[in-house]
Amino acid sequence: MNRRIFLRNSSLAGLALSTFSLDACSSQEKPVGAAAATDAAPAEAFELHEATIAELQDMMRSGKRTARAITELYLKRIAAIDKAGPTLKAVLETNPDALAIADQLDQERKAGKLRGPLHGIPVLIKDNIDTADQQQTTAGSVALAGHKAAQDAFIIKKLREAGAIVLGKTNLSEWANFRSTRSTSGWSSRGGQTKNPYILDRTPSGSSSGSGAAVAANLCAVAIGTETDGSVVSPASCSGVVGIKPTVGLLSRSGIIPISATQDTAGPMARTVRDAALLLGALAGVDAADAVTQESAGKAQPDYTKFLDVNGLKGKRLGVEKNHLQGNSDAIPLLQAAVELLRAQGATVVEVEVEKLTDPLGEAEYDVLLYEFKDGLNKYLTGAGASVKTLADVIRFNAANKAKAMPFFQQEILEASEKTDGLKSAKYQAALRKSHNGARAALDAVLRENRLDALVAVTNSPAPCLDLINGDSWKGPGFSAPAAMAGYPHITVPMGQAHGLPVGLSFVGGAYQEPVLLAVAYAYEQASKQRKAPEFRAPFVG
Repeated sequence: MNRRIFLRNSSLAGLALSTFSLDACSSQEKPVGAAAATDAAPAEAFELHEATIAELQDMMRSGKRTARAITELYLKRIAAIDKAGPTLKAVLETNPDALAIADQLDQERKAGKLRGPLHGIPVLIKDNIDTADQQQTTAGSVALAGHKAAQDAFIIKKLREAGAIVLGKTNLSEWANFRSTRSTSGWSSRGGQTKNPYILDRTPSGSSSGSGAAVAANLCAVAIGTETDGSVVSPASCSGVVGIKPTVGLLSRSGIIPISATQDTAGPMARTVRDAALLLGALAGVDAADAVTQESAGKAQPDYTKFLDVNGLKGKRLGVEKNHLQGNSDAIPLLQAAVELLRAQGATVVEVEVEKLTDPLGEAEYDVLLYEFKDGLNKYLTGAGASVKTLADVIRFNAANKAKAMPFFQQEILEASEKTDGLKSAKYQAALRKSHNGARAALDAVLRENRLDALVAVTNSPAPCLDLINGDSWKGPGFSAPAAMAGYPHITVPMGQAHGLPVGLSFVGGAYQEPVLLAVAYAYEQASKQRKAPEFRAPFVG
């Protein structure tokens, strides 16, 4: 969950953002430029620098590289950049079986068996997604340390069937950033603090912090994150990569540590729209263990790349969030330039006001998440075989192990969730109608009344400073909440940089409109070419 969005929309925002004003970022008033030091070898020294899935497949097809060789290069990259050098701390652990899996896939290739475009491609997985192997699934919490899943999550089964290599597990904001109002995105008690690969004392955002940073830093080809509200698109924006938050129901949630049954979804994170589309198609499918996926029957596509069109903006009608064109945010000039480019590529762009309709729903959304988290987590833990069996157990563990579990911020969100009284509660039902139904009605109305193919907005303002004392302190626009509450698709694409920090452009549409969003996002990406690899700039010392 995007902590900035949560705090802005919840009744706790005033306390969390006004009481504490210290900004611990050493580079806050320093220019970003050539004078910044780097802790890592030049990016071009890495043999797979910015390699796409198609390029990796060409290497394997020609015999230049094997899946094993590619996997070895990414493992070496993780050792050099993530565990040493700038120590990004994006990867919690690598898969001990990765090279053996790569060998098997190489043998299949030699025998003429190719499973598809992901055959032999290394993928990193967020550590709230079950993998039935030697790796742990902990949601970043020491309360779940040592927990190994008995079976793969449904999307991991799909991933393995597609021939991908599960390379490792990525760090995240602990419990998907649903533990404290003063949390720091990208920090977990198991993995410590993930850094932003562009400027190392800036937040990577969350909760899919490690997945976003890993893709940006070329630690893998593509990665999988999860989102409740902003947790794919926000770290994608801050790490200068593409993120897709699909329609809720397109991807199964079974085997994923939950927050919300109505808002949770996994999603691809990649350096290009094409690679994200390839991963999306591999993961989509109806799962008998997740009833919501029944709604995707006949709507999911095995190959989303067929919708990618460099002319995909021609004739499209887009609504730009008016509120994001106003104020003094560093993101505004980038959005203005993006709007001009969208028009130059043949789209009609009109101003709309979505946030004035959806912002008042934020408190109801928070209530929904409190109720659904307790219900969902208790169900997950009951069958997980972990040492903690309930949310109450987690709270007691954290309280008994404060030095390790809560050295910087507490667990008031967990405690508030534990106090809820079940999904039959009138309060929960009313909150669900207000947030989920209200957001859907608002988005549907804006799209219909303005005859829009998609909405456009700033995904996130530039990444603020890391601050483990006071937590996240976002300023400026962001657009994760409308699509999150509605369960609608949301794609972010790099829009440019402000002071050396990436900013994403959001495309949001109606339910199962991924094909339309991919078309316009791809056309924008190809026309703008705003993806820039990170340089691992060290903090300035004042």
